[in-house]
Amino acid sequence: MSALVELYARPLFGRGPLQVDATFGGLTRVALSPKSWVDQQPGWLEGSEELFETLVSQVPWAQHRRPMYERVDEPRLTAWYPAGLAWPHPYLTEAAQLLSRRYRQSLHCLSLNLYRGGADSVAWHGDRVARQMPEPTVAIVSLGAARPFLLRPKGGGRSRSFPAGWGDLLVMGGRCQQEFDHSVPKQARAGPRLSVMFRPHDDRASSAKI
Repeated sequence: MSALVELYARPLFGRGPLQVDATFGGLTRVALSPKSWVDQQPGWLEGSEELFETLVSQVPWAQHRRPMYERVDEPRLTAWYPAGLAWPHPYLTEAAQLLSRRYRQSLHCLSLNLYRGGADSVAWHGDRVARQMPEPTVAIVSLGAARPFLLRPKGGGRSRSFPAGWGDLLVMGGRCQQEFDHSVPKQARAGPRLSVMFRPHDDRASSAKI
């Protein structure tokens, strides 16, 4: 993974000590529907360079397969950490605690997605946590190069773009997982991006091999 770290374009604001905005002072909410919303705060995490490099180099990344016309490799790398398994960086525990208090849900399940470049992506989908909870909160901290994070109504419709990178925070809440799908589309050119996700539950994690 050292090549990915070398490709990571290090901006000045990605350097320095690792810290989060515990006050959520820059947080803004976008209403998607009467029951669904997205919160976002650019640069919620400062000093993201060290965290990005640690996770890229030390997480046991795996490429999973998904059924289509035949089973194909997903165009990204992933890792899942169910509750009780040690997480790969102490910051992640701190972030989960802050987010859990803010949103009044225990966001104790961690998953990571690594988009190695513009050819890596994820198709339209809703998170499986929607099957276990009526209004789950899913919080995402983006590291590395910015990529569009798209949301659209289930069944199709006009999408909305929420660019995310460089320590940005994006939180989907309310009925968002039931009413909307999300995706990260392919791009002609893009640097590596790492998506850190905190959930209250994820049934995929129970069978993951870390």
